[in-house]
Amino acid sequence: MGNHGSNLDDILAEDMHHWYNKFMRESPSGLITLFELKAILGLKRMTEDANGYVDQVFMTFDMDGDGYIDFVEYIAAISLMLKGEINQKLKWYFKLFDQDGNGKIDRDELETIFSAIQDITRNRDTDPEQIVSVIYERIDTKGEGELTLEEFIEGAKNHPDIMETLKTMMDLTPVLIIIIEGL
Repeated sequence: MGNHGSNLDDILAEDMHHWYNKFMRESPSGLITLFELKAILGLKRMTEDANGYVDQVFMTFDMDGDGYIDFVEYIAAISLMLKGEINQKLKWYFKLFDQDGNGKIDRDELETIFSAIQDITRNRDTDPEQIVSVIYERIDTKGEGELTLEEFIEGAKNHPDIMETLKTMMDLTPVLIIIIEGL
């Protein structure tokens, strides 16, 4: 991941005017649709889980829910992913994992997201079911099979190995680099 560091530092050092020009070149309307995001990322022939994951990422970045990512949402999303505080990132992860929006993450939701990420990144070093089992064994202290936002954040913070697994699994640096270089 050391190679990404200098590239991301360069990205962060760019001024807002430059970012805006890149954004408007790629999306002259000032809005990016889900279809355009998938095209920018070069995502074709994805599994159903991977497709659902990209849809979910788009929905979490589309903060006003209008079906588009505008420049402000774009900058906010990139800023969160590149330099957001850990609490902010954990809240974003939770929102992403909570596919049905019920305020809780169940095992299936988490496993589906982890499988989808692996489909997109082609990195299958760890079995998603195994990761989810470890997370629930450690964090789901009540044994309910679901995690609330508070349980998720506290559990991740109290277990450095789980926090590291989440950071590794959710590292969108390669995706952000594609977006930045494509825009």
